[in-house]
Amino acid sequence: MKETSSNGKTGDIEAGPQILYPDMKENCQLRWAFIRKVYAILTVQVLITLGVAYTVISVHHISNFFAHSKASIWVFFAIFFFSLIVLFPLRAYHQKHPWNFLLLALFTVSISFLVGVACSFSGGKAILEAVILTTVIVVSLTLYTFWAARRGHDFGFLGPFLFAGLMMLIVFSLIQVFVPLGKISTMIFGALAALLFCGYIVYDTDNLIKRYSYDEHIVAAISLYLDILNLFMALLQILNAD
Repeated sequence: MKETSSNGKTGDIEAGPQILYPDMKENCQLRWAFIRKVYAILTVQVLITLGVAYTVISVHHISNFFAHSKASIWVFFAIFFFSLIVLFPLRAYHQKHPWNFLLLALFTVSISFLVGVACSFSGGKAILEAVILTTVIVVSLTLYTFWAARRGHDFGFLGPFLFAGLMMLIVFSLIQVFVPLGKISTMIFGALAALLFCGYIVYDTDNLIKRYSYDEHIVAAISLYLDILNLFMALLQILNAD
């Protein structure tokens, strides 16, 4: 049986979790437990989203309402603003059980409903392709970020650039509400949005490994959840424009 070295690097299973990045000062077991908890929450969120979105698509009364009713736009924005409003108490109570998980459930269901409405305007083939592409990209980028962090790479510098890109994306989205884009422009917009949220997945995964405190599991899960959903929506936009 191998003994654990002073820096925690060992191939022995009984030695416990290995270090996540060079010069790691914190307890490896606590950080790995935190990471597992975040991904457990994220998995539940994704499963809820799949279930709610499938319900919205399969129940024709819901999809027909959003496709033909003039009042549907107001319902859509009401749900959208409700999800934004829930974020404020969720941020304030993210350490207080069970309120944190109740608010998280409300936020996840409301966002999932919006995703389902968006998917109801898309074909089944495009949705399936977007799901497969999103899964492959998220898994690949997650593994890459853990691999890169282990070798001393840090992605904290991406924060300002990603935030600037997000602001540009939001403003551009508001502009296209009044000035609709053409087919090619829509595909370019979707591609840029997909690249942006690929960057956010790497950035937020790096924060998960190094920067989030142990009581910020809700915040970390929401960040990755929104990254994944936005990537999916961007890919869906590209596939629908094709």
